[in-house]
Amino acid sequence: MKRRGRYSAFALVREAMRGHTGWQKAWESPLPSRKYDVVIIGAGGHGLATAYFLGKNHQVRNVAVLEKGWLGGGNTGRNTTIIRSNYLQDASAAIYEKARQLYESMSQDLNYNVMFSPRGVMMLAQTHHEARGYQRINNANIVQGVSTEYISPDQVRKLCPIISIDGPRYPVLGALWQSRGGTARHDAVAWAYARACSQMGMHIVEQCEVNAIRTRNGRVVGVDTGKGSIDCDKLAIVVAGHSGVAAEMAGFRLPIESVALQALVSEPIKPCLDIVVMANTVHGYISQSDKGELVIGGGADQYNNYSQRGSFHNVEETVRALVETFPIISRLQMLRQWGGIVDMTGDRSPIISKTPVEHVYINCGWGTGGFKSIPGSGWAMAELVASDQPGILAAPFGLERFGEGRFIDESVAAGVAH
Repeated sequence: MKRRGRYSAFALVREAMRGHTGWQKAWESPLPSRKYDVVIIGAGGHGLATAYFLGKNHQVRNVAVLEKGWLGGGNTGRNTTIIRSNYLQDASAAIYEKARQLYESMSQDLNYNVMFSPRGVMMLAQTHHEARGYQRINNANIVQGVSTEYISPDQVRKLCPIISIDGPRYPVLGALWQSRGGTARHDAVAWAYARACSQMGMHIVEQCEVNAIRTRNGRVVGVDTGKGSIDCDKLAIVVAGHSGVAAEMAGFRLPIESVALQALVSEPIKPCLDIVVMANTVHGYISQSDKGELVIGGGADQYNNYSQRGSFHNVEETVRALVETFPIISRLQMLRQWGGIVDMTGDRSPIISKTPVEHVYINCGWGTGGFKSIPGSGWAMAELVASDQPGILAAPFGLERFGEGRFIDESVAAGVAH
């Protein structure tokens, strides 16, 4: 295990004085070993967070994280970075609030600036039905200990001066406001966890696609990859939109669908929006990045697909509605667009669970809310893998709930499922 230097202002000055020649690699890229205690498929935010908390909380460090592409190149690098925890159901609020709290101290805990910005998240109520729904969520959050409030149109205008609250089709009747919600740098979250995992001696193996999952007598024994066969005592599948594919390799099926979620950014402009605004009635949400781009997203595609590209009709539908609420963006040009593959359950809540194959565990079904949940998801998944039993955060999200009819319905609280 190679000790890495601590990032600090002093380190920055020192390296500047010697031409930045002394920086070490943030994480190692070794060839895989023959055997590990735990193999994690998927080096996105959730997989890396699982590995990190396995080492930090449970001292399980003989771990490999396998990634078929590059680290953080899936949904972790393709989302719109929103962080919030104002969900309706108790189980959801608990795990998302745990994640939000861990985001607060992540830069200090991991010695890596993830650019967490608690700028506040506003969810607009633009119909009377939506207003009642958000007031219900606010009441639930009060009981759950999640800090949110329902605010008036005048308060909305004060927090977001560029908004038009009197639109003929989409008037603003109020909003659910979480002042400690916000954003973080998505790539930096993955890089921070990768660096911390490598520091603990874990192996992060990129360009290593898993082609088969090997079992014997109903128990996992290893995986076959493009870089050879790897044995393991336990296997964690954390691959978001490709969870159904990986589960089929292991011999079971999941109650999920994979669809694309699209987003875009505008050309950079001067600062005009210092909060995150979600307009769920029109399926659009917007924030401004540190570079000045407006980050814009909408609802998930209405058909199953594995596309990571955008489409013009989706852009048109999303932007057309947002222009009525934010008229000043009407003349901006689109800089780029993209898509991510999200895994959707019927109740719009995740799965953190043991599976029919002994010592195979699954973490999936986060839909379009995956980024905000990364630290809480990793915390809960690590506890499940280490102890073979779900902890208090993961227990409600088992696979068995679908057979029992014990759904955790977040289709309303999730809005456009973000």
